Parts: sequence; C-alpha cells; structure tokens
Amino acid sequence: MDYMTLIEILGSTLRLGTPLLLACIAGLYSERAGIFDIGLEGKMLMAAMASGAVAALSGSAWIGLGAGILASLLFAAIHGLASITFRGNQLISGVALNFVASGATILIAQTAFGQGGRTPPLMGEARFQGITLPFAEALSGVPFLGPFYAKVISGQSLLVYLALAIVPLTWWLLYRTRFGLRLRAVGENPESVDTAGVSVVRLRYTAVALTGVLCGIAGAYMATSLQAGFGREMTAGRGYIALAALIFAKWRPWQALWATMLFGFLQALALRPDVIDTVLPGSLTIPVSFLDALPYLLTVIVLAGFVGRAIPPRAGGQPYVKER
Repeated sequence: MDYMTLIEILGSTLRLGTPLLLACIAGLYSERAGIFDIGLEGKMLMAAMASGAVAALSGSAWIGLGAGILASLLFAAIHGLASITFRGNQLISGVALNFVASGATILIAQTAFGQGGRTPPLMGEARFQGITLPFAEALSGVPFLGPFYAKVISGQSLLVYLALAIVPLTWWLLYRTRFGLRLRAVGENPESVDTAGVSVVRLRYTAVALTGVLCGIAGAYMATSLQAGFGREMTAGRGYIALAALIFAKWRPWQALWATMLFGFLQALALRPDVIDTVLPGSLTIPVSFLDALPYLLTVIVLAGFVGRAIPPRAGGQPYVKER
C-alpha cells in the first residue's frame, strides 16, 4: 500500500468516523449525568430523515440541519420524560425509541416522497460541501505532510470540523467549568449534588438536551454531507457502535476521538478490499462481507470486556428520587 492510498483511507476514516464521534460525545454527556441512552441510534436516524426531507424541500442544508436537531431533541425530550420525570427504565426507553424511529422514518419518507422510504437526492445548496482550507493547494506538493493536509484535513465538510472542535470544547466544559463538575457529580453521587442545592433534574435534562443536539448534528451530517439524502436504516447500527466506542474510551472525550476514528478506519478499510488483498500473502483473500462486519465485531469485543475493564458512572441508569 503506497502513501497516497493511505491518505485516501485516512480521508475516508475522518468522514466515516465523524457521525460516530458526534454520537459518542452525545452519549458521553448523557451517561456522565447518569442517564444511559441506548436511543442514540434512533435519534440519529430520525435526525437524518428530518434533515434530508427538509433540505430536499427547502433547498438549504442549514434548514435541514436545524430540522434534524429539532427532531433529535424531540426524541431526547421523550427519553428524558420517561427516564427522569417518570423514573422509568432507561434501557427500555432507549430501545423503544429506536424501534419507533426505525418505522416512523420509513413511513414519513414514503408518505412524503413515495420513493421507497428515501428522500430525493440532494444537490447544490441542499448539501454541505467540502471546504478547501488555506494553502491546501500550495502545500500539496510538500512530501508527506502536504498530501495529508490537502487530502485529509482540507476538503472536509463544515460539520466534520465542528465535530473535531467539539472534542476539546467538551473536555474544557467537563473538567474546567463548574457545570462540568456538577454534571460529573450527578452521574456519580446525585445525593451530594442535591444536598448542595443544585437541581439534579435540571442537570440531567440539560445533559439529555445536549445529547439530542449532537445526535441531531450526526444524523444531519449523514443525510446532507456524507450521503446525498436519507435512505432507510441509513445509520446501520452506528448508534450502537458509538456506545461501544464510549465504553472503549472510558467516558473521556479525547479517548472518544481516537476510539471512533478506529471504528471509522475499519469502515474505510471495508470500502477498499483491494488494499487488503495487496498486503496478504499469496492468493489469500478476505471476503468483503467479513470486512463489512469488522466494526461490529469490534463492538462485540469491546462490550464483552476484552479490551480492559471500563467502570461507568456509579449512578448510571439509576433514577433519582429526591429525599424529603
């Protein structure tokens, strides 16, 4: 495998890893506050359908992005109502939302457009186009670093850069602000937060809302940037992969970046079976279906605990009842 082929794979890694990164950070906020959210998949799927449909009707990717965030926030509000206000089982609530999203997105898209559960292809202003960064052309001839900057860093969608910027922002918010301290404390010991006079319910709803916004951006990115429109079940389990990456990253933002890019790299490899064939000895080949399954196999390995022990927030999944 030559260097330019590696550059192409790394560029695909960044594009494919972006929705995983956004969903992973979304889950980080929720679970750090003690709310387990299996429904990341459903929020992303609903956001992808809403953004693809609205972008197709309005011709604006920005309006589509707003619609995707609103759709995801609606699902986040339902999950918050079930988990926080009514103190229901958080896992069941998330799974239920995934099933609802799976059926509702196809039904709405088919009713609105009649294209088998898809939205019309997006073109022009209805999609987020790649952005050429300064000096990308001038530096492209510089050995090693030039192609990396011109082909991997430059030329990505605005939402890719937004996702990368969210990582240090999340680190700063969680570890350098009072809000972050309280949010982490709510996931570990909500009683102490309540004793200090801070509303546990308000903090948890804030975390759930942040989860909704980030899942909305992830879904909108898939429909208006990664692909040209919404297709049925287009998230393809990315919400579950993001949860596995969150466990792999041990609920830390910087580790979440590298974990999601690892999953993105495996997805990028699945698109280039020819690269795998060149590094295998003799006539040995790997079936394409096995390459497609690699991210999901890694998900199972992570969830089975083979990559080291990951300790979740102590109050995670436990509804909080205010002491009288």
